[in-house]
Amino acid sequence: MNISLVFFLVVFFDVLSVVQLHAQESQTNFTKAEDTFLRNKPQEAIPMLEAVLAEDPANIKAAMYLGIAYQQMKRWDDAIALYKKLLNRVGADVAQVAYNLGNVYFAKGSAAFAEEYYTLAIQKNESYSSAYLNRANSRIKTGNLKAAVQDYTIYLSLEPASPKRPQIEQLVALIQAQFAAEEQKKQEAEAAAKAEEERRKRLLEEVSASLQAASEETKSLQAASEQVQSYDGEFTLEQ
Repeated sequence: MNISLVFFLVVFFDVLSVVQLHAQESQTNFTKAEDTFLRNKPQEAIPMLEAVLAEDPANIKAAMYLGIAYQQMKRWDDAIALYKKLLNRVGADVAQVAYNLGNVYFAKGSAAFAEEYYTLAIQKNESYSSAYLNRANSRIKTGNLKAAVQDYTIYLSLEPASPKRPQIEQLVALIQAQFAAEEQKKQEAEAAAKAEEERRKRLLEEVSASLQAASEETKSLQAASEQVQSYDGEFTLEQ
């Protein structure tokens, strides 16, 4: 066998062994990090998952675990930064990532941004029931009650056996009662405005008619006065 070929094979297998060993170590590190995360120890899992991602940035599963761990520790900005990177990553579940982003923004008190990402999740997965539910909650916060009712209705159609059904139906009933009260108030206000307009109109007509009558009376008096002033004869008293 050619000496150069032997040398090449030796180097090749050495490199292959190193790569395999590194892969095994990476997998072992991920397994440990995953186990820690799944045992609900986010604070311990975070540095382990960060190390895994530093070694293997393409590990989507580790990134998702890390994002959730950030959420558990209320590291909202870190979670947002990580999830936004994942939105453009090949192989990432965009609907799930967008949903998680919505949850982070909602937890931060940014209901408008939360609604935006729940909407993205729904666009990517139209049967994503939890996204409809959480978007409805966001819309309650922003005051978009009509759209919230629509989302609650869709959620219940997707999850007819949801244990949250009684609460949702109660909330929807309250919102609809508010709509009815607002509509009644609007109609009453319109009726009152119309009545006031008619009252003003009648008053104007009465005042106008009164002025017209006064004007005619004034004209009559003026005419009589002119007749008296225009008489040039002499008045005589009969004996």
